[in-house]
Amino acid sequence: MANQESYSQAFIEPEEIFEEHILEQQIIEPMFEEEPLFKEEPLFKEVPLFKEVPLFEEEPFIEEVGSPMEEDNEEQSEMIEIKDDSVQGFFNHKDSVYAIDINPINEDIIISGGGDDKSFLWRCDTGEQLFELSGHTDSVTNTLFSKDGQYIASGGMDGKVKVWKVENGQLILSLEGSDEITWLDWHPKGNILLAGANDGTIWMWQIPSGNCMNVFAGHSSIVTTGQFTPDGKRIVSGSEDNSLIVWDPKTAISTLKISGEDARFHREGITCIAINRESTLAITGSTDTTAKLVNLTNGNNLLRPLDSQILATGSIDGKLNIWDVKTMRLRQTCNHDDAIIKLQWHKESPLITTCSADRTVRVWDSRTGKCETTFHGHQDAILGFAMSRDGKKIVTASDDHNNIFHSSNISDEKK
Repeated sequence: MANQESYSQAFIEPEEIFEEHILEQQIIEPMFEEEPLFKEEPLFKEVPLFKEVPLFEEEPFIEEVGSPMEEDNEEQSEMIEIKDDSVQGFFNHKDSVYAIDINPINEDIIISGGGDDKSFLWRCDTGEQLFELSGHTDSVTNTLFSKDGQYIASGGMDGKVKVWKVENGQLILSLEGSDEITWLDWHPKGNILLAGANDGTIWMWQIPSGNCMNVFAGHSSIVTTGQFTPDGKRIVSGSEDNSLIVWDPKTAISTLKISGEDARFHREGITCIAINRESTLAITGSTDTTAKLVNLTNGNNLLRPLDSQILATGSIDGKLNIWDVKTMRLRQTCNHDDAIIKLQWHKESPLITTCSADRTVRVWDSRTGKCETTFHGHQDAILGFAMSRDGKKIVTASDDHNNIFHSSNISDEKK
């Protein structure tokens, strides 16, 4: 699996929010009625992921070793390590758990995959194992339910993609990619599966027939991230070679390519992509500590967003930054104690959930920057999470070999 700490997360906020709130799926949405477009601007807008903070003038306070204050801090650390406010756990993995997802139809059913070369289908309400899904010969780094909840896809470092039936755990397809699988995505309107690979290619299959519909070649290095646009009409991918490519799924032809040769674009590899609901704008995150806002429909100009659009970026410095898209000004900065691995907006709410290498999951109010709740339970870095549609269920995957389920009513309070 790619080194999680090298990733800089960038996710866009979706729907009506700043009347009272803000929202999910890593999307930008107009918050008010549409207005005429503003004056055209350049193709890219840059969002700096870090903000300089002036140093304090006061001398740091140094406490002697062995002092009562140090002893108190040690006691507090021990208390944090054993704190566990989870509802349920799943402990059958024998190595780090790299991937996790919630069934979109039955949200009690979870799929997880790990370094023990296995996936497990289990219930988050009881912790019961439903099926052990074996067959990969190297770490399972991606697991994902189809949109109709009938199938599971698992992708591994062995270069294989396997597809299983949810109802009985039966393996129905074993698909051969060309190299280690780095990500998976299902088409939003049908059972078509997309997979990115370490050799710079992207593969697309029809499920359950297993027919290879297209292979997309154009990146010169690892395809680190990619997905179908929400309307299903295009594919957007990003690579370690600094390039962003927009593809026609039917022809496998590139309709737009932006690379580091353009001085306005990223100078280092792309680590993540998020796309708005209209499938017109994308934001990319990079190891160069910047995010770029890109027009997917027009190679010449970026349409200026409307007033109340916001986006969020998370980084390995532990900062969650909330931005005003129109002005590119920083609204709020929230802090984890270690690298942010993933973030996701809640639907119909101004809340954002993040997970971190600091072993916690936190829920933030994007309007105030306040941490509304912190979930504990893992003893090592959290490598990913999945969240139910209403934001009340959060399941996590960790380097401590375990999955944990948390429950919260906070979404109801913030709507």
